[in-house]
Amino acid sequence: MTPPRCPDPGPLLNRGLAVFPLPPGAKAAPAGWQHTIITVGASALEAVRASWPTMSNIGIACRASGVIGIDLDRHTTGHGANVGADGVDQFAQICRWHRRRWPHTLEVATPNDGRHLLFRVPPGVVVESVSGGTSRLGPGIDIRGTGYRLGGYLAGPGSVVGGREYTIAVDTDIAMLPDWLVALIGKRDRR
Repeated sequence: MTPPRCPDPGPLLNRGLAVFPLPPGAKAAPAGWQHTIITVGASALEAVRASWPTMSNIGIACRASGVIGIDLDRHTTGHGANVGADGVDQFAQICRWHRRRWPHTLEVATPNDGRHLLFRVPPGVVVESVSGGTSRLGPGIDIRGTGYRLGGYLAGPGSVVGGREYTIAVDTDIAMLPDWLVALIGKRDRR
């Protein structure tokens, strides 16, 4: 029998992302997760791997990473306002409405066939986290933002929830958040 694979934070750290351990099998962060964020250079990577909690999932801290995640959910079952909402289809429609192509950026496939699109945040722009289908992008689309204080987070590739894994769907550099999306979900920081 093959032992379960432990998610490796190394590839995300090598992309310049700040990570933290999520509980095994979970995507919800524990209280105080902001105090466990890890940002390292290549020289410390092996030490991080050696000390990473066994079988822990990987969280990506948006503010500490300087990124946002557009979380495209597919709510085909369940209850609440988002039942039937397809964030992937909704985002494709938004791209068409704005006469834009689907952005080319790091894309993570989620266990329920959704997607996380990661973008770097332009200087002077703040993107707040919005969930529950109430983002300006519509039902089925949540925003994991940098925020003004703590910022949001995403479960990263290699994480396993419900026996299914988050995987990299489009392996490319993290693109800068395009101006047309900044206009829809961003704010200029006036502080």
